[in-house]
Amino acid sequence: MAIKTRFTELFGVEHPIARGGMQWVGKAELVSAVANAGGLGVITALTQPTPDDLRQEIDRTRKLTDKPFGVNLTILPAINLPPYFEYRKAIIDSGINIVETAGYKPQEHVDHFKEHGIKVIHKCTAVRHALSAERMGVDAISIDGMECAGHPGEDDIPGLILIPAAADKVKIPMLASGGFGDGRGLVAALALGADGINMGTRFCATKEAPIHENFKQRMVELDERGTNLIFRTMHNTARMAKNVVSDKVVAIEKKGGAKFGDVQHLVTGVRGRAGLEGGDTEHGIWTAGMVMGLMHDIPTCEELISRIVREAEVIIQALPRMLAPFRVLANA
Repeated sequence: MAIKTRFTELFGVEHPIARGGMQWVGKAELVSAVANAGGLGVITALTQPTPDDLRQEIDRTRKLTDKPFGVNLTILPAINLPPYFEYRKAIIDSGINIVETAGYKPQEHVDHFKEHGIKVIHKCTAVRHALSAERMGVDAISIDGMECAGHPGEDDIPGLILIPAAADKVKIPMLASGGFGDGRGLVAALALGADGINMGTRFCATKEAPIHENFKQRMVELDERGTNLIFRTMHNTARMAKNVVSDKVVAIEKKGGAKFGDVQHLVTGVRGRAGLEGGDTEHGIWTAGMVMGLMHDIPTCEELISRIVREAEVIIQALPRMLAPFRVLANA
């Protein structure tokens, strides 16, 4: 039994499972492993220091897989913006035909990609944002419930409500994101109206993920309570793994009147990256979702995706048997 959806048909993948862009993690070895296992892997463009480095990473990925994969481009408001046009050009010139966008005012980027026939998935944290992206002309939506790692938005709507609320209004294919890590989640997402799932944290704890083993093991050890929401008082909420550093940020914010400058030394990307590379899980902040409560091992991507699909198939095949007694009563 194969699970085919609008997502698998549109993007040419075997299974309705995607691995979205993740800073420092979305590299060739993980992207290709997801692709080879039948999912959609995505390179994180801004993990690469320059557009030329992105070109090289795309080439490196192509040497590891002949399956479809994409590139994530996250647009963030900043004083010193990355050279977005040059990154877009690197994506286009490299012949990429799937892009995942996320972040601030994506219209310019979506238009540029669509001019070159590239399919665009846009990540959203609210139904209104999904509808806006649909009007912009994107091909699919990834809708993130508040359980997700990274930035869940400010509405605090969990996936159980957000996914069907979006499915009621969004007409294009939609991935469910935030809290997914097994076959039960995939079936639930499909039942709620999504066309597949987009996983981040779960793929971090795989053998191919290019992060230190200490972080993978820590994700397995933590449970669903193992995250902190930081930057809440600054209206830029981010879900991070619970550690000494994120605890300090929360404590500073609880005092009231905190500004970014008060926590900047704790949350710098340089500090977080140093921790990821050196293996010190307490050194800086690092993103992780509540799905850690469902993560109990560190499989290969092939093992993980095969297991999720197999679990989902068993559940789907069992559903008609659950209805059998009710059919008998209805016909009595």
